[in-house]
Amino acid sequence: MTAETPSAERRPVIVTRDGATATLTLNRPARKNAIDAEGWRLLAAALEDLAGDDAVRVVVVTGAGGNFCAGADLGRGPRDEHPVAVMRRVGNIAIALSELPKPVIAVVEGVAVGAGWNLALACDLVVASASARFSQIFARRGLSIDFGGSWFLPRLAGLQQAKRLTMLAEMIGAEEARELGLVTWVRPENELAAFAAELAHRLAALPPVALAQSKSLLHQGTTQTLRDAIDNEARAQAVNLATEDAPAAYRAFLDKTDPPAYTGRWAVR
Repeated sequence: MTAETPSAERRPVIVTRDGATATLTLNRPARKNAIDAEGWRLLAAALEDLAGDDAVRVVVVTGAGGNFCAGADLGRGPRDEHPVAVMRRVGNIAIALSELPKPVIAVVEGVAVGAGWNLALACDLVVASASARFSQIFARRGLSIDFGGSWFLPRLAGLQQAKRLTMLAEMIGAEEARELGLVTWVRPENELAAFAAELAHRLAALPPVALAQSKSLLHQGTTQTLRDAIDNEARAQAVNLATEDAPAAYRAFLDKTDPPAYTGRWAVR
């Protein structure tokens, strides 16, 4: 007897597409979307697929059932594999999400705790409902911070606040998270979906190669010298000028016409 393939409704990660926007939905609402081993596997596969899909310009990450993500499902981990191997595999998902060569928006309702919060921090922009709550809950579970939190938190909130959030494992609200630089926008629950959709639409209309390069440059810039950053910016602009987008944008500027439809296509023949 072969195993039954789970329907989309029962898959722990669902991928949907709407035009140039792909949405990754964590789909274990009964567990507040805590991610189990199958969820991590599907999330890794989805990110790999989306990274190479030129039709997708923007990725949205969200959770089903009114919560974003309660972190890793500690009760359902593999028992026959070394924990270091498991954590490296999970950590590679944080890297893949952070380095995805297109804008990623986290849309957060309810709770985002532990690896679930760091999943949101690995995204480029975070839109949270006014009632969303966040915690680096690891210490309350006898664990240390993971899923890239030790890298994301100090860079976004500063070292002292990162220590406070990690050591005390406090639950904070959306407005405080925004004040700390850990949430980009806070919106009422009834406006969240429309705001996120409009934001994705705006990003999808921009030149994809230029956005991908700017994202990479900003990430690299946190650990580079100014000289290295300037050199990388020069190389990136040369790539932009070899696409159809930069010349088209310049012509529109000179002609005072509407922005062109950006394609990201290579212009050099």
